Amino acid sequence: MLRTISVRLVQSIPVLLLVAVLSFILMHLLPGDPAVVIAGAEATPAAVERIRHELGLDLPIWRQLLSWFFNLAQGKFGSSLVLNQTVLSAVGERLPVTLSLAALSLAITLPIGVALGVVAAYFRGSWIDAAVMMVALVGVSVPSFWIAILSVILFSVTLGWVPSAGYAPLLAAGPGPWFGSLIQPAMVLSLFQIGFLARMTRSAMLDVLDQDFIRTARAKGVSEWRTVGKHGFRNALVAVVTVSGIILSLLIGGSVIVEQVFALPGIGRLVVQGILARDYPLIQGTMLLFGFAFVLINVGVDIIYTLVDPRVRYD
Repeated sequence: MLRTISVRLVQSIPVLLLVAVLSFILMHLLPGDPAVVIAGAEATPAAVERIRHELGLDLPIWRQLLSWFFNLAQGKFGSSLVLNQTVLSAVGERLPVTLSLAALSLAITLPIGVALGVVAAYFRGSWIDAAVMMVALVGVSVPSFWIAILSVILFSVTLGWVPSAGYAPLLAAGPGPWFGSLIQPAMVLSLFQIGFLARMTRSAMLDVLDQDFIRTARAKGVSEWRTVGKHGFRNALVAVVTVSGIILSLLIGGSVIVEQVFALPGIGRLVVQGILARDYPLIQGTMLLFGFAFVLINVGVDIIYTLVDPRVRYD
């Protein structure tokens, strides 16, 4: 197992390097000058140029890239240009919000999405299958920001069940307010993932339920619950694990929109603030950390593969 983890982490280094280079290049392709943003609209050209020199933005791109990599090699992600704190500090303050949102969304997505997919596969061709697939189609088709706006109007403004915005820290405010501040954005964030997971689970289950060993189990008089639940779902689990890893990555990536709509002080909102302010170190650092998180998720999925199906090995 340790060898598997080590191999996967070593294989991920080129991916992280590519993410770092692409994030650096993309940030410098953005229109606008961070020195102008920092200096303000009324600043003189001399003041803007002085800030650009202080930040090293007047250096050639390749020298800025080498300098960034040199700092990364020392574990330094740089300091934000507008937040007056280091990138790691800014991310560390907001990480619990994004992780809480992703964890709650995943806890909603997995049982509902898998259950809908299994039910649809078992009753394939029936009205139940059609209804589940219709729900899944709506989930993957409707934009998250539109659902978020409707949800706020219904559950916050009209019914007053949950707050429309803001985050209540778990340790400071307690489990109730924390759950109340996250349940609505988590459900909005889960809607697309539930539809996606239901469709993938249904497809995997249909492939398994058509296999000979399923027919053999039924011919031997094995109960439907045991046939579908143990023999069917267990063999479809590898595909479900694959999709679950993708879903977790999408949940973290999708938090950018949901955190902005619900004013949650997470990493997604931090990225938006960094882009608007042309805060190069902040954006580059958060994108690299996002890439590292996705790599860890894929390594975790590979480890689960080996537990679910011992035939799978990574050499």
